Amino acid sequence: MIEKDSYNTLSGNGEGLYKEKGSKFIAVAFPVSTEEAFKSMQDEIRKKYYDARHHCYAYMLGTDYSVFRANDDGEPSGSAGKPILNQILSKELTNVGVIVVRYFGGTKLGVSGLIRAYKTAAREALDNAPVLKCTVNEIYGLTFDYPLMNEVTRVMKEENLEQQSPRFEMNCYFEISIRKSEAEKVIKKFINIYGLKVEHLKTL
Repeated sequence: MIEKDSYNTLSGNGEGLYKEKGSKFIAVAFPVSTEEAFKSMQDEIRKKYYDARHHCYAYMLGTDYSVFRANDDGEPSGSAGKPILNQILSKELTNVGVIVVRYFGGTKLGVSGLIRAYKTAAREALDNAPVLKCTVNEIYGLTFDYPLMNEVTRVMKEENLEQQSPRFEMNCYFEISIRKSEAEKVIKKFINIYGLKVEHLKTL
């Protein structure tokens, strides 16, 4: 995947509903950042719709859109999970899960009918969910002695950065979050402060 400096996710849940020939497809779209969190939401939905015949799903995780999965949960191969995943992809979303539960109405819809049903329900749930644009940020830890505080603070103000997780003991420590595209330029300023230790912690 191409690395991007920003990504779209959801800031809340959305629901969708599709009915055909007695079958009812209920879709829920929601923000999620880990597979464990997805499974937790999946358990909740399974309990809520415990009597549904199928609980099909797809999710996309990671700021680089690198972790994804689709599951047909007993429906014909490729008729449920993939159409759901394609709706997530078409909206260019990540850190998102969509689960579509089906109540069977007694009449088979055929593979093309199932694809249409799962796609439509998933799309409606995503359309009804609020989209949030996020930036990919680099998190750094700064460690320095108290006399360097003014120099460090000056760079913080210039770059409009805020302290995170501050710890002031024998020396000073806090973390900063910098947008990925700005990180190299900003970190050069900190590295030029003699005696300041800069450590890359993670990418979010």
